[in-house]
Amino acid sequence: MTALAGQARGRGATLNMSGRFEPFSRSLFDDGWHGLEDLPSFRTEVFEEKPRSIITRNDSPDISFDRSINPYRGCEHGCAYCYARPAHAYMGLSPGLDFESKLFAKPNAAALLRAELSARGYEPRTIALGANTDAYQPIERERRITRTILEVLAEFNHPVGIVTKSALVTRDIDILAPMARKGLVKVALSVTTLDPQLARAMEPRASTPTKRLAAIRQLSEAGIPTVVMVAPIIPAVNDSEIEAILAAAHGAGAGEAGYVMLRLPHEVKDVFKDWLQATMPDRAAKVMSLVRSASGGKEYEAAFGTRQRGTGPYAWTIGRRFELACQRLGLNRARTRLSTDHFSRPPQPGEQLTLL
Repeated sequence: MTALAGQARGRGATLNMSGRFEPFSRSLFDDGWHGLEDLPSFRTEVFEEKPRSIITRNDSPDISFDRSINPYRGCEHGCAYCYARPAHAYMGLSPGLDFESKLFAKPNAAALLRAELSARGYEPRTIALGANTDAYQPIERERRITRTILEVLAEFNHPVGIVTKSALVTRDIDILAPMARKGLVKVALSVTTLDPQLARAMEPRASTPTKRLAAIRQLSEAGIPTVVMVAPIIPAVNDSEIEAILAAAHGAGAGEAGYVMLRLPHEVKDVFKDWLQATMPDRAAKVMSLVRSASGGKEYEAAFGTRQRGTGPYAWTIGRRFELACQRLGLNRARTRLSTDHFSRPPQPGEQLTLL
């Protein structure tokens, strides 16, 4: 189902195809009554859900955390390449425009987190905040769910790693800075490009590159370890900017850096290719050719160990360029390891204190 141009204005995706679990697919069809012109634009809708648990576990061998918290489902930033889009299919919604316009908030997240951290036998390890959504997307300004989660983590002295594309993270410096002094937090800002026009096209509702770099500076000056993520690297789109992004982020105070190659699982392939054809028709074929060359001839390689970095000469070249740039700038010379030594379970309301 392809949305009309006016409906998708200000969004990243232009498609709203049915999810892969739906028994039927939909398509736009003009029956001659010219009713398509009356279709409304996609406006952001926020629904509330109340999950029974908030910490999600994983056993993936190629990511650095085994647990995460997602305060929201969907993401208004609207990145056409977002690997999390297919998750909306589990809600009976489209990984296309629905993913960025029909959002789900979890208002009981902090209460659930407090209960799970208080459970007997809980063993602390770093929690990734916003692994399948951006915890600082625009609706966080009003909902403030992410902030309440951080308040609980600070209360328990629990380590947390944050990845975001939003300068809104600086709002919570008052919580993050004291946590950083105990080795409890690290913040990564994803900077995909320094070109504001390209950023607006790829990530229409995320913070501008300038604001992301300013956020790195503010966090770093507050003593909070910062990381720049050049992610994703899209062949023939932003791959020429690797060195410039790293230099700009290092100049802003980032001490560490990472990268991830473009990933196109499930419906993301269709959303991204449609966006690419509409935005860069002159190079769409070249981009996809390089994507396949780094994915064993496929548009996506899901195998652990290769899905993040890719394979083949092109992927190897990207890796070496990234490593050399980091060496030249002094990035990653030391990596901040978050601590679990301070974790403590505070007395709960009505709970009798121990005498010793």
